[in-house]
Amino acid sequence: MSESFSAFVVNKDDAGFSAGVKQLTLDDLPAGEVTVRVRYSSINYKDGLASVPGSPVVTGYPMVPGIDLAGVVSQSSDPRFVVGQEVIAIGRGLGISHFGGFAEYARLPGDWIEPLPPGLTLKEAMALGTAGFTAGLAIQRLEQNGLKPGQGRVLVTGASGGVGSVAVNMLAGLGYEVSASTGKAAEHDYLRALGATEILGREEVSGKQEAFLEDERWVGGVDPVGGDTLAYMLRTTRYGGSVSSCGLTGGMVLNATVLPFILRGVNLLGIDSVNCPAEVRGKLWLRLGTDLKPSNLTQSISHEIGLDGIQTAAVSILSGAVKGRTIVRI
Repeated sequence: MSESFSAFVVNKDDAGFSAGVKQLTLDDLPAGEVTVRVRYSSINYKDGLASVPGSPVVTGYPMVPGIDLAGVVSQSSDPRFVVGQEVIAIGRGLGISHFGGFAEYARLPGDWIEPLPPGLTLKEAMALGTAGFTAGLAIQRLEQNGLKPGQGRVLVTGASGGVGSVAVNMLAGLGYEVSASTGKAAEHDYLRALGATEILGREEVSGKQEAFLEDERWVGGVDPVGGDTLAYMLRTTRYGGSVSSCGLTGGMVLNATVLPFILRGVNLLGIDSVNCPAEVRGKLWLRLGTDLKPSNLTQSISHEIGLDGIQTAAVSILSGAVKGRTIVRI
């Protein structure tokens, strides 16, 4: 019998829903070419959705959530990866349709895995995780659409959350003038420490629409919120500016008009970090270890928990109570 190991498992059967730390064996792991001894994972919004009853994202039970993982290869039939190599994996089907990172071991398809990028430790890679990768991808898409430092203010919404915190610190590090919106008055000093030069309340960026087009305030924006907040950003972005849409914590319905697009040439950029092409993924991870690496990544942006803290953290992230990034130490 395979040696047992600890994992955070969610299950739903005739007895109802359950979630908690259980013992699994290597024989319980799904098929894959590479087995990884997981060192770190992290908590993302999708992990919160996967860890509560009535999950809209989990495709089958039992399931080990955790859409991110970083660790060391312990077995491999894929020639691209060797035993002892440090690797990372994010997105794909992890924690949703395939056992994810909230376990001491994970077995994955080789195409889902990447070598640990230069400039990052395993812990730093998970302090970034899907949220940091998403923030970096959003900023890169803005740059590809013409955004440069010195053009004006860039708005980051949901700024005290995982994607928002990292985006604020990344943009400030690149030399942008960053405005940050948050519904948490207690986090204004935190956001200023990350590099924000202006703080807006949530009500200012999600309030009642005053007009189909409003004053042009932002040269660009990163929006992990969606809903009314995204609609506000579109009608207040400058001529030719771009908004990266990368989340839906504020709702998935967009009540907007076409006027920002046809009268101001505003660009709405969709950001997908789950199935991002391998070439784009690899190049971005290299940037995340160099010019996009947040200066406050392991100081103020992230904090650690163990497997036994996942359920509480999952509830907190869904309620918007989490600040920055939560690393899971396996």
